[in-house]
Amino acid sequence: MESIRQTRQRAGQIVRCLKREFPNAKSGLSFNTPFELLIKTILSAQCTDLRVNQVGETLFRKYHSPADFVSVPVTELEKDIRSLGFFRSKARHIQGCCQKLMDQFNGKVPSTMEDLTQLAGVGRKTANVILGNVYQKPSIVVDTHVARLGRRLQLTRSSSPEKIERDLKKVIDPSDWTITSHLLILHGRTTCAARKPRCSACGVSKFCPSFKVYVTEGV
Repeated sequence: MESIRQTRQRAGQIVRCLKREFPNAKSGLSFNTPFELLIKTILSAQCTDLRVNQVGETLFRKYHSPADFVSVPVTELEKDIRSLGFFRSKARHIQGCCQKLMDQFNGKVPSTMEDLTQLAGVGRKTANVILGNVYQKPSIVVDTHVARLGRRLQLTRSSSPEKIERDLKKVIDPSDWTITSHLLILHGRTTCAARKPRCSACGVSKFCPSFKVYVTEGV
């Protein structure tokens, strides 16, 4: 049974390896302002970053502020984001979020977990995206890749995103929290796929307890 100290050492080795593999790791969502990133993160649910960035180019030429999003009929906003899927709920969340920004935060994106999660459509995942990428507050974003790799690398045994976040924070240095999310997402997309991980091409296989299992099973 691996001790917490050993897990921390192994986690550090994994992060260092992935930093070498992905030296330019950053958020897949492009943004010019905190507000843009907030809206794009809400839009990114069940959608690729690439597609959100494409739609965002047009969207932010039309809407520049929370007031702009609130002032249009929700049906018009739905039409603008229809190609992203779940457009009705996303449109409602965006308008609710923007109204709250205007009513309570002077139109500005707040900088604390407590305030961010008061906004419509914003949970811990979205809040952590903002905290880490806008305000440089160490944060771990738990998406499907981070959750899967966290378990596969045996840095957590949890299935709940909030518990996974807590477990990863115990074994990863705080200075690496934000970058680790980006690294695991990239590694999950390029190498450590859900159904068929490319273990022979994996730069962290020697630090992965699951490596022998997948090789033995011929996955």
